[in-house]
Amino acid sequence: MERETMNYDLLIVGAGPAGLAAAIRAKQAAAAGGREISVCVLEKGSQVGAHILSGAAIDPVALGELLPDWRERGAPARAEVAEDSFLWLSETSARRLPGAALPPAMRNRGAYIVSLGELCAWLGEQAEALGVEIYPGFAAAEMLYGDGGEALGVVTGDVGRAADGGEGPRFAPGMELRAAYTLVAEGARGSLTRGLERRFGLRRDASPQKYGIGIKELWRVPPERHRPGLARHTLGWPLGNATGGGSFTYHYGDGLVAIGFVVHLDYANPYLSPFDEFQRFKMHPEIRPLLAGGERLGYGARAIAEGGLQSLPELVFPGGALIGCCAGMVNLPRIKGTHNAMKSGMLAAEAACAALAEGRAHDRLDAYPEALRCSWVWRDLDAVRNVKPWLSRLGTLGGSALGGMEMWLAAAGLRAPWTLRHRKADHECLIPAPEAGRIAYPKPDGVVAFDRPTSLAFSNIAHDDGQPCHLRLADPGLPVRLNLPRHDAPEQRYCPAAVYEIVGDAASPALRINAQNCLHCKTCDIKDPAQNIEWTPPEGGSGPTYLGM
Repeated sequence: MERETMNYDLLIVGAGPAGLAAAIRAKQAAAAGGREISVCVLEKGSQVGAHILSGAAIDPVALGELLPDWRERGAPARAEVAEDSFLWLSETSARRLPGAALPPAMRNRGAYIVSLGELCAWLGEQAEALGVEIYPGFAAAEMLYGDGGEALGVVTGDVGRAADGGEGPRFAPGMELRAAYTLVAEGARGSLTRGLERRFGLRRDASPQKYGIGIKELWRVPPERHRPGLARHTLGWPLGNATGGGSFTYHYGDGLVAIGFVVHLDYANPYLSPFDEFQRFKMHPEIRPLLAGGERLGYGARAIAEGGLQSLPELVFPGGALIGCCAGMVNLPRIKGTHNAMKSGMLAAEAACAALAEGRAHDRLDAYPEALRCSWVWRDLDAVRNVKPWLSRLGTLGGSALGGMEMWLAAAGLRAPWTLRHRKADHECLIPAPEAGRIAYPKPDGVVAFDRPTSLAFSNIAHDDGQPCHLRLADPGLPVRLNLPRHDAPEQRYCPAAVYEIVGDAASPALRINAQNCLHCKTCDIKDPAQNIEWTPPEGGSGPTYLGM
């Protein structure tokens, strides 16, 4: 197939914090050297920020390094955390943990509560002002490789294919975007990243990546309940000790509250539903009064890479590098990754610019991982590297205690002499349904708790029903042959968007995939026990358009 070709010095896949920080720093570095380079950013969402979902209370350290005058430029990060609280929930009560007991890294003073989608849209404007070309609505479908196996760029997805994969009446082939170096910044569990990891063995020496699913809603609450600058987190109920996770609630803006719930995806019970855990959390007597009488404005979900330092893959390959959350830059106990993602993009961009200045192309940017190891990103992740393994081994209580001790040691300048590896990938953790207890979730009250279809209306989802299904089954019969009898079809519960459902009678069940509901959270790709589901990008511009999230 003949495809249009565009050539650049630097190609970046993904207009999230890492990708946009990389684009801006590349232009800055080139200008400082008296050179001009061409930089292109591809974004699969309908607009910059459309697929961005995070809490978010961000550490502004990387933003300050990238754009020291970000306040004067009008960055949408105006709500500094003024009050910080941490609660332990039982089913009927809440106990506040003393702030002095929390390791310094877990305190939020100095952080800014933001809509990360709005911040990315603003970063996109800063990048374009420097001459960066940004193309929203274009999904990178596959990598391009040279005769020597080096990455040459990407092919964008075809448009207008029919459901059977054939060319429809509005068919247009994707383009080839070629570059001296390609930085992949597609977020957690990206499809290009997985292909690169397999092709170049990037995970040879890494622990399995660990993930969580974060589910978030945006509310406007009555003025008397709004506390601007409040950041509140909880542990405990409704999750049991063996299931990791917790909540966040951030107050900012004009009566806005971002409320969300994270469930670690190494949970064992196939009857657990992260969506329903979030809904019943909101019915807790400490939480419900905040939302009752308010207005829900948005809903979404996103996978979070939680593995930490020992789960980082090799970051470079011939012709490019992994940056941001597709590599796994989240500091789990801090519940923060934006600062690390941005800094990784900045360091990769500096390495690419130096290579271009030397006349190099399509080789390994080894200066990038070396710079990362010498940066504050590495120190940030190293200090908490054992927290997730302790949680997986000992549960929330024991894991928090030992993880907290190590974080206090790190705050005192002491480093534990061990690094614990992750034992299992998340998809290996489910137990058979006959060994698990069913969970009786309360019926949503329609006031603060809702069902999936009602929630999806707040995600602004758009998929062309006629396009091929982007959720691919390696073995179409396996869900009914294996997942249904062994785990009672857990895809019906771990998906927060009602994408998967078992239809038909007991004699002839079948799995229906409602791909038009997909939030692009990637949980199915992560948690499917048989690893039979592969998430691939649908047509560019498809999926949610998160507003203010």
